Amino acid sequence: MSGIFEKDLEIWFVTGSQHLYGEAVLKTVDEHSAKIAAHLGASKAIPVKVVFKPVLTTPDAITTLCTEANASKKCVGIVAWMHTFSPARMWVNGLSILKKPLCHLHTQFNRDIPWATIDMDFMNLNQSAHGDREFGYAMSRMRLERKVVVGHWEDPEVAERIGVWTRAALGLYEFRNLKLCRFGDNMRYVAVTDGDKVEAAIRFGMNVNFHAVGDLVKVVNSISDAEAEKLCAEYEASYVMQPSLRKGGEKRASLVTAARIELGLRAFLEAGGYHAYTDTFEDLWGLAQLPGIASQRLMAQGYGFGAEGDWKQAAMVRVCKVMAQGIDKGTSFMEDYTYHLDPKGPMILGAHMLEVCPSIASAKPSCEIHPLGIGGKADPVRLVFSGKSGPAMAAALVDMGNRFRIVANAVEAVEPEQDLPKLPVSRILWKPLPDLKKGAAAWIYAGGGHHTAFSYSVTAEHLEDFASMAGVELVTIDGATDVAALRSQLRWNEAYYGLKGIF
Repeated sequence: MSGIFEKDLEIWFVTGSQHLYGEAVLKTVDEHSAKIAAHLGASKAIPVKVVFKPVLTTPDAITTLCTEANASKKCVGIVAWMHTFSPARMWVNGLSILKKPLCHLHTQFNRDIPWATIDMDFMNLNQSAHGDREFGYAMSRMRLERKVVVGHWEDPEVAERIGVWTRAALGLYEFRNLKLCRFGDNMRYVAVTDGDKVEAAIRFGMNVNFHAVGDLVKVVNSISDAEAEKLCAEYEASYVMQPSLRKGGEKRASLVTAARIELGLRAFLEAGGYHAYTDTFEDLWGLAQLPGIASQRLMAQGYGFGAEGDWKQAAMVRVCKVMAQGIDKGTSFMEDYTYHLDPKGPMILGAHMLEVCPSIASAKPSCEIHPLGIGGKADPVRLVFSGKSGPAMAAALVDMGNRFRIVANAVEAVEPEQDLPKLPVSRILWKPLPDLKKGAAAWIYAGGGHHTAFSYSVTAEHLEDFASMAGVELVTIDGATDVAALRSQLRWNEAYYGLKGIF
């Protein structure tokens, strides 16, 4: 994987208390906090290092820590817990400047009440039940976005939920540092693939940069035949190869060209520090074919991709890849392509002309060449496969003019009922929740686009945490969705974000 996957990142475990209880109590609080941090750090559910920080007992110490967290290139977020009663006004200045995501862990060191021995010393030490409420009030009064996780720290569910929040924090970290390359513009006259790149820089921190396709062509043309043939050998070892593409086959030259495009594209992205990119079949100046297998394989290596210049979905694919690192069951760029409207089981066939990530394949992909039919270029090489079954999420980032919105639909991917022998593209069949009629109506009312990031690993909770951190509206469509209620939610959201913009 590229970029963030190579970095040693951290979350900081922070505990609040005060000097009212004496140094002996503070020493115990410190010991307890260190033990909890170590336990969480050992959990496989949390994908980064958990760093214990000394107990905070003064406004200056809290502000200093928040300042250090903001400046740290390793810290992606803070988990805070109030072991005793920590007067929350001490936290106001620090929290007001904190720019990193915040998770509030509501726990206590002991799991059970020690019925026979409990006394006031125990009560003064173990005050999370109201210490965390004091802390929570301050954050609510300040209108701070945060995640609240409740439960005993040894309960595996606690680590799992902190792990989800951590993965969302990694997604935000990537958004804030993302460089995205656009080869050409978005497809002519298309609305949803366009968007405000200045606002994306303000809201997310990402940089969306244009490069002429000719800049890429120079790098592609510098790739030697030997380098391209070496990659072709990798293709042959990895996929079921169409006979015409094998060595000596009549279309072998097209495979070499596709390999050269992949090598050139990867070299260009690496040189520019880009972790996501777009292209469009309407701007292929100097390229012999639209990048097909190249985009599929680069996605499998962790890059974000968006077709027809859809930079917002390229960013979402990359963020979903980052959030799913280490557990990725498959994440891809996707498009709602056509419907199966059988009343017994209406479904959506998702696909694209070429660019679907092989990480979602149910079996070894086939490497094939077929005409594209549009774009006026040579037949492109691509991987062809069907997607695997299982629960997944389809999420689209859209620009609503005064804000960004993520529209997400929980779906159930299924095996195709029949073979698709004449369909020369990768595809996946799914049932949108709650069903196609309600799901599609809700999606359209919410303004969701036809391109999505499709993932078997990213859940509604990941997206909820990420949207909260990023300050982005989230509209989730799932098995409980009622279309009328969702339309009301959208109207209330308009009022909320309108007022938020004023104040």
